[in-house]
Amino acid sequence: MKKTILHQHHVDLKATMVPFGGWDMPLHYGSQLKEHLRVREDCGVFDVSHMGIFDLIGPGVDDFLRMLLANDVAKIPRAGQGQYTVMLNERGHVADDLIVYRLGEGFFSAVVNAGTLDKDLTWMRIHAASYGVEVTWRKDMAMLALQGPQVMQRLQHCFPMELERRVQALKPFHILVEDGWRIARTGYTGEDGFEIMMEAERALVVWDSLMRAGIAPVGLGARDTLRLEAGLNLYGQDMDEKTNPLESGLGWLVAWEPKSRDFIGRKMLETYRDQPDLKQRYGLILQEKGVLRNHQEVLIQGRQVGEITSGGYSPTLQKGIALARLEPGLRWGDRCEVMVRGRGLAAEIVRPPFVSKRG
Repeated sequence: MKKTILHQHHVDLKATMVPFGGWDMPLHYGSQLKEHLRVREDCGVFDVSHMGIFDLIGPGVDDFLRMLLANDVAKIPRAGQGQYTVMLNERGHVADDLIVYRLGEGFFSAVVNAGTLDKDLTWMRIHAASYGVEVTWRKDMAMLALQGPQVMQRLQHCFPMELERRVQALKPFHILVEDGWRIARTGYTGEDGFEIMMEAERALVVWDSLMRAGIAPVGLGARDTLRLEAGLNLYGQDMDEKTNPLESGLGWLVAWEPKSRDFIGRKMLETYRDQPDLKQRYGLILQEKGVLRNHQEVLIQGRQVGEITSGGYSPTLQKGIALARLEPGLRWGDRCEVMVRGRGLAAEIVRPPFVSKRG
């Protein structure tokens, strides 16, 4: 089992540790509910050093990424800009979702999911060679995510004054690179925040500094309920190598223009786009007591119209919520039933996110 450089810190904080993507990671530090609410109301920090950071360097890196990814990096022409995107296989299905950052001339960085890291690295290297691009896994770097409406106030005095000023000026999906720091205004909770990439040894000092600033540690449990409330997909549940981005609510990540850009999976994706019965992503809010879970059937007037892909309890709404893949043509506000332990429980079809960003 792999361990992040902060592993002993989590153990010392009496975190409940669980296996995740081949890593021993903190699930919570005593109360998943308190950690969730802390991020929604104040600020929390996640150790996400298990995620993969790849450096992509070479004269043909723009052409390489325009072929590799469904979104188009030509839409982020200046250094310091980031882009959320998906990487498809030849069948037009989602191999992974990731963020790419343009760091300089012929220089990008990509942040990929822990569970797909090895697969992604192999896939990228297979295609990179013919473009003169070198793909390097930055094992020497750690990554922390600071999230919450009070993140700006909590971050005061955690960085040198000039760096702090530049961090606070960052716009969403932009990244600051300086003296070994990579600080991006991105996250996975629906709240304001930053993802900080740095040399692994430096993360030990930063973590201690954040603890002294009163920023609470948050585990994977709250990370999942936070992202679900924000209507954000989880790879392996809401999308995978058997589903395409159009049926996973990620069609907005596909840059169809220019037509001459022949990215991997485009031809098959075009055939899915023309299918009138292609399932779509919807949100569900349970109208009575119960627990929503993955793969539960969704029915309308006794007829199955799809199933839940991600389900759980919303601490903010104090209701069961879910993302579901259902037949097209349903409307927001429509009523349905979810089969829970043999019973049909009433639910409302809504447009995600379930909880809007605050602060």
